[in-house]
Amino acid sequence: MPPTDNQGSFLNRISIRRNQVVYEHEVEDLEQFQKHVTDRLSELSPEAATVDQPETLLSIAWFRRLLDAFLCCEAEFKAVVIMGRDATNFAKSPLDRLIPEHLDRTVKALDICNAITHGIDLLLHWQKLAQIAVDSLQQRPIGEGHVKRARKALNTLLSSITIDDKENHHHGKSAAAAAAAAAKDHATIGNLRSLSYCFARSWSAAKQIQAMSSNLVAPRGGEPTGLVIPVYLMSFVLVFVMWAMVAAIPCQERTGLGAHMQLPKQFSWAHPMIGLQEKIGELWKKKEKKGRSGLLEETQRLEKLGKNLVEFADGFTFPVEAEKAEEVAAQVAEMAEICRRMEELVPVQLQVREVFHRIVRSRAEALDVLDQVTKMTTQIQY
Repeated sequence: MPPTDNQGSFLNRISIRRNQVVYEHEVEDLEQFQKHVTDRLSELSPEAATVDQPETLLSIAWFRRLLDAFLCCEAEFKAVVIMGRDATNFAKSPLDRLIPEHLDRTVKALDICNAITHGIDLLLHWQKLAQIAVDSLQQRPIGEGHVKRARKALNTLLSSITIDDKENHHHGKSAAAAAAAAAKDHATIGNLRSLSYCFARSWSAAKQIQAMSSNLVAPRGGEPTGLVIPVYLMSFVLVFVMWAMVAAIPCQERTGLGAHMQLPKQFSWAHPMIGLQEKIGELWKKKEKKGRSGLLEETQRLEKLGKNLVEFADGFTFPVEAEKAEEVAAQVAEMAEICRRMEELVPVQLQVREVFHRIVRSRAEALDVLDQVTKMTTQIQY
């Protein structure tokens, strides 16, 4: 028996209610995603440091937490925006433009991940050179041979840092290869393995970051919300994480990196990101004045200690005065602690690789959705 008008009206109301419940659930997911990103970024602020997590901004421990936060945000973004999503959503404006733009940013991010992986290799070489100096200067009694070996290692370390900084501002041979050339007189401590960058000389990390952020504009008040906001949000997070890594870790050509992204202040998640960006930008300005290679805290401390210990080695006389010996011992102990902390660069490198592979997988899944859109919008020719 056909349904009566009352039955049809009832079924319509059920359908509307079901759609409303689905919509409310999606809105809740999107709001939760924004809140979780805000919380994770806030936890990275120096003001959030605690006794249990005392690490400072741009330290190795801080970058481990930054990359963990990114991986969590990326997984949640994929769950909210891509997985199980009706492909027709991506055919609507402005998502039909925003999704391809985001995918283009991910390609540039993959290049940056590769560059950062090579940069970490160089940092690990610096750590080995510093460890040679530590082992030499911790000998008791310390003799002229120990001091000479430490001086060679430290001179090679400082030459590599200086040359890397110069090469990053002038396109040329890789930092490590240049450092090895500068250190050719230090054969006793071993040759630096060439860490040639896998890019052409014209490739620039700073230009990659600028290209990623050039068309990143916050949604206007009149634009539809829904999936637009999380796509913008994830793009901002992606650019910020890549920018922070390039600022801290040796990377090919970083001129002009201090320029800030224009973050949308109307969103709560932008506030902690703005705070972090301003603090890193201030550190970058100081770095440009002092000519240091990267903002990683351990690298800057290693450079400072290296210069002090080279001065000690240049003026070394035996026996060493008690007061001077105590001062040098404290500096060597601090360098030993930094070397220990720099061992954590290995898991950081693994995290960067995980970021790379995660981006590749998510990009492939998004392309599958776009492929569905293309098939739906293409008229079948009879």
